[in-house]
Amino acid sequence: MRASLIQIAVDEGESVESRRVRMGALVREQAGADLVVLPELWTTGAFAYELFGSEAEPLEGPTYEAMAKAASDAGVWLHAGSIPERDPEGPLYNTSLVFSPSGELAAAYRKIHRFGFDKGEAVLMGAGSELVTVRLPQTVIGLGTCYDLRFPELFRGLVDAGAETLVLPAGWPERRRSHWTLLAKARAVENQSFVLACGTAGTHAGVPQAGHSIVVDPWGEVLAEAGAGEEVLTVEFDPSRVSVTREQFPALKDRVLGLERPGRAR
Repeated sequence: MRASLIQIAVDEGESVESRRVRMGALVREQAGADLVVLPELWTTGAFAYELFGSEAEPLEGPTYEAMAKAASDAGVWLHAGSIPERDPEGPLYNTSLVFSPSGELAAAYRKIHRFGFDKGEAVLMGAGSELVTVRLPQTVIGLGTCYDLRFPELFRGLVDAGAETLVLPAGWPERRRSHWTLLAKARAVENQSFVLACGTAGTHAGVPQAGHSIVVDPWGEVLAEAGAGEEVLTVEFDPSRVSVTREQFPALKDRVLGLERPGRAR
């Protein structure tokens, strides 16, 4: 299976529409790949909070239309990263879109864990509540977004739902790049799954981005890693290694569930 992770720069000075056109062209260049993955909030930048409201769009808005067409033109499964979604009956959401090679929407995932603590995304966007998996011909992908990477329960839930390949778009900052690599490996090892994590290059609202998109196998080995700049990271991997790893080292079968919380210390 061939996957291409498009690590685009999201810098000031380029309009959202111009970036949308540029991203569509990059997706079309990946014809022949089985899966293409884009970063989180690449239309605005993950830290450009002031743009979330003005650039938010309905689920089937201009980014949806552009990426559906690009997926169809390239004949690829496309995880189109995420957009600031405006729900007419609710708050904004950080929403990921997945398209089939025919350009049909296969899934939408609203980010569950919002970053910012008491500011930024955490207060400007609502939280999703549903785990999302998508069955591709070669593998079942489970969806997470950026800050979700810090919460292993989400990914274990995706594995319980059948996920074999964990796909994560992000706008991860450079100052915590060591966490990005460490956590991507950890999620791969503990879930015995592939991890495809696609970040951004450049600077979002003054916040330098980590880049270093990464693909990790179920044993925790890094199959490919991008640099800090704009880059398309392409990797070939064998999805059957998930079942082989889980059979040869069946750690997931030894999980102990339903543990009671300890009582108050005496």
